[in-house]
Amino acid sequence: MPDEPEPNGTDQRCIDLVELITAYLDGTLPERSRRRIDEHLELCEGCRTALAQWRTVAALAGRLTPADVADLDPYVRDRLLSTFREPRRR
Repeated sequence: MPDEPEPNGTDQRCIDLVELITAYLDGTLPERSRRRIDEHLELCEGCRTALAQWRTVAALAGRLTPADVADLDPYVRDRLLSTFREPRRR
């Protein structure tokens, strides 16, 4: 994760965190990557806020039952459930 902000003002580390958030929360990141994210989180309030929001979403989604999502469009339901069940692949 580079230390310099992108020309549009977005820090590349913030973008990297968003891409890795699921693995970070699952504890499946390599230790080096996790340490770098932890260091970034110490300095970036925006990413700490985003992480807290993701934790809330994951906790709420983890409580969903099949009955809770039965009335959703099947495509939307499958996408929602797969987001929280499958590790992100690059």
